[in-house]
Amino acid sequence: MSTLASLRLLRKPWNASKGNQSNATVGASSGWCQGLDIPNELFLVLGLVSLVENLLVVAAILKNRNLHSPTYYFICCLAVSDMLVSISNLAEMLLMLLLEHGVLVMRPSIIRHMDSVIDMLICSSVMSSLSFPGVIAVDRYITIFYALRYHSIMTLQRAVVTMVSIWLASTVSSTVLITYYSSNTILLCIIGFFLFMLVLMLVLYIHMFTLARHHLHSISSQQKPPTTHRGGSLKGAITLTILLGVFFICWGPFFFHLILIVTCPTNPFCICFFSYFNLFLI
Repeated sequence: MSTLASLRLLRKPWNASKGNQSNATVGASSGWCQGLDIPNELFLVLGLVSLVENLLVVAAILKNRNLHSPTYYFICCLAVSDMLVSISNLAEMLLMLLLEHGVLVMRPSIIRHMDSVIDMLICSSVMSSLSFPGVIAVDRYITIFYALRYHSIMTLQRAVVTMVSIWLASTVSSTVLITYYSSNTILLCIIGFFLFMLVLMLVLYIHMFTLARHHLHSISSQQKPPTTHRGGSLKGAITLTILLGVFFICWGPFFFHLILIVTCPTNPFCICFFSYFNLFLI
C-alpha cells in the first residue's frame, strides 16, 4: 500500500527505460543512498501524538465561547485537517501492520479499494492543510489593515462559505490527483499551489511586520525623550521567522521531492534523495 495513492509515483518516481533506470540505480546504490528504514510503528506513534494534539486544539476552540470567531474557526479547520491526516495515516499503518503479521486477511481488490479511500482522505486533508494557513494570514491582514471594517468584511457567513469552499476544492482536487497521479502536470500544479501559499504568507506577514515597526517608530518619536522599541521589533521578527520557517521546513523537503521527480527522475543524486521519502513524510 502506498502512503498517498495520488502520489504513488513518489515511491518509484522514475519512468525511464529499464536500461536508464538500471544504470541510475547502480550509481545510487552505495553509501547514504540506501535511505532510512523507518518502522511503521514510528509512524503509528507520531500519528497518535498528532491526533491528540489537534483534538486538544479543536476542543479548546469549541469549548471556549471567547474563541467563537472566524479567526479561530479557521484555526479549528486547520487542526481538523491535520487531525484527518493523522487518522488516515493511523488507519493505513494499522491495516499494514495487521496484514504484515497475518492477523488480518483480505482480498487484494478490497485492499486496493481501502487504500484509495484512505489516500483520498489524506490528499484532501493535505490540500486543506496547505490552504488554511493562507486563509489565516489573509484574515490577520484584514484585521490589521481594515480593523474598523473587519466585522463587516469577515462575517460569519463569509467565513463559513470560505471554509466549505476550501473543503470542497480539496476533495475535488484529491480526486483529480488520484486519477492522474502519474502526470507531471498534476505534480506541477501541486508544487505551484505550495509556492503560491508560501509567497502569499511571506508577502502578507512581511507587510504586517513592516506596519508594526512603523507604528513602533511613530510612538517612539512622539515620546520625550524618544525611546526605541527594539525588543518589540525583535519579537515580531522572531514570530515571523517561526511562522514561515516552520511552514517551510515541514513542507519544503516533501515538495522538493516533487520538484526532483519532475526535473530529474533518473539522475543518481535525485534517486538518492528519493530514498529518504519516508523521512520527509515524518
